[in-house]
Amino acid sequence: MFPYQEASWSVVDGAMFIGWGTSLPGWATAISAIICAVVLVIGHMSEAEKAKKFD
Repeated sequence: MFPYQEASWSVVDGAMFIGWGTSLPGWATAISAIICAVVLVIGHMSEAEKAKKFD
C-alpha cells in the first residue's frame, strides 16, 4: 500500500531517506571513500608510468 492517501508525488512534502537511523550512511560513506582511493591510486600509477617515458 502506498504510504499516502493518494498515489501521487504531489503529496510528498520532503525528502525521504529510508536509511536514517541505521548504519547505511556510514557504509555508503566508507564504500565511496574506498572507491575514490582506488581510482586515485590507479590514476597515479597510470600517470607515473606515462611520465617515465619522458625521463
